[in-house]
Amino acid sequence: MTTRHPGTAPHHLREPAADDPREVGGYRVVARLGAGGMGRVYLAYTPGGRPVALKVVRPELAGDPEFRRRFAQEVASAQRIHGLYTAQVVDSGTDDPLPWLATTYVPGPSLQQAVHTYGPLPVRTVLLLVAGIAEALQEIHRAGVVHRDLKPANVLIAADGPRVIDFGIARAADAGALTGAGLRVGTPAFMAPEQALGRPAGPATDVFALGALAAYVAGGVPPFGAGPDSVALYRVVHEEADLGGVPAELQTLLWHCLAKDPARRPTTAQVIEAVRSHPAVGGELRFTDDWLPHQVTTELRRHADLPVPPDGAPATATATATAFDAAHTVAAPRVPRPSGQAPAGAAPHPPAAQDPQPRGRRRAPASGRGRGRTVAVAGAALLLGAAGAFVLLDPYFEGGEDADAAAPAAGYTAVHTGTELTSPDQSYEFDVKAGRVVPQETASWYVGRSATEFYVPESSDAYVMPVGRQGLADCLKGIESQPVTALPFTALHAGRAFCVRAQDGRDVGIVSVLTASPGEGPVKVSVDYYRRDG
Repeated sequence: MTTRHPGTAPHHLREPAADDPREVGGYRVVARLGAGGMGRVYLAYTPGGRPVALKVVRPELAGDPEFRRRFAQEVASAQRIHGLYTAQVVDSGTDDPLPWLATTYVPGPSLQQAVHTYGPLPVRTVLLLVAGIAEALQEIHRAGVVHRDLKPANVLIAADGPRVIDFGIARAADAGALTGAGLRVGTPAFMAPEQALGRPAGPATDVFALGALAAYVAGGVPPFGAGPDSVALYRVVHEEADLGGVPAELQTLLWHCLAKDPARRPTTAQVIEAVRSHPAVGGELRFTDDWLPHQVTTELRRHADLPVPPDGAPATATATATAFDAAHTVAAPRVPRPSGQAPAGAAPHPPAAQDPQPRGRRRAPASGRGRGRTVAVAGAALLLGAAGAFVLLDPYFEGGEDADAAAPAAGYTAVHTGTELTSPDQSYEFDVKAGRVVPQETASWYVGRSATEFYVPESSDAYVMPVGRQGLADCLKGIESQPVTALPFTALHAGRAFCVRAQDGRDVGIVSVLTASPGEGPVKVSVDYYRRDG
């Protein structure tokens, strides 16, 4: 492990901002790990130099008596959970002006980060993750707690297995001012049907989420697709999961976990036994040195690089300590716009900030563009017959964002959403404002496509959005912190999305990719268009 001078943060952490506290409950804050709908997350140290992950609740929630009551209740329940694959709550200040809790810290990325960066994980790795998470759920359920928001962002990877975090916190949020009257909390892409319909959640609810999580980790996309949240909710309730990208040897187990009827899902003990008997693990559930792909193991070592505590005591991040929900990735700097031609192709799952490349109209060769037809399929609005509406807190206390990306994006109005469009070939572009397909050079603000990539106007900015974080607020924050200069099909397979913002900031489009493969064939997308008020 590398240590640094006091007050300096390694590249995967952020220095505290001016309005961040320097001490909370006796813990010395040295870096900000992220922020979410419920508060901010910090790397802090005990007086003896042990690193902890410290969560501090937002002031607006701290002023809600019902939230404070439920938060204290859930923290007390969490402190009774001592599973090897859970994040241990070690301290809390539920009566402080701004409530907080601390968990022991292990350096490591979330499953969401790992898949976003490196792609789907191998079958054996997925099976071991499923077994470890199922054991964590056993301990959580034994304490009378239902997680309610199990998802890739809420599972961290440690050298000796997964760590489930934020168990029970969703229930506190569901009662607080954060959701408002009649609103419910959840992440649609990983939500069980009964939860989507506003019915009581139980242990089987978490098993469904485990199946959806495993499908994402194994296949690279959520089993109920990306796109608008209303679409994901509808599919969760009314349609079967799409496991087409999941290896065949995992599908039987996942189909059982994803049963619509909670009574038909396996228990966590049955899940563990199914993994143990799977040929890919050879009857042994052991997190050996080779259980993770090499590049993920390298990432774990990178995350072990912690700043020295303010008093100079050594930073101690051990592989046996429990982890928690910080996605410890620093935002990439803005990339300049040099002139010149872009190199052909791009590696799968690139980092958010690419090597410098041009941003203008990148046209395909003139040959092959002769087909003169326009296809525009208007997406109909999907209404979910569920009780109540949903506020999406993805995540509540999740790192990886340098500010409050989960907060609503004020000042914009949705002009149209979920508009499905198909470009038959390279001679047609997507007119984002009008929500239709048009010939090249006819739209003032557009998204075009070549045989290998999407392109946007030179004056616009773009951002590739992580799976599950495809809202307007995420777009605006990502464009400021992680703009990209290339949008290759290899990084934007079905289920992924990117967003585009006009130079003056008045127009924003979110483009969800439905089908896009290198070549001359059709490309299908779903477009949301937002216009700034005033």
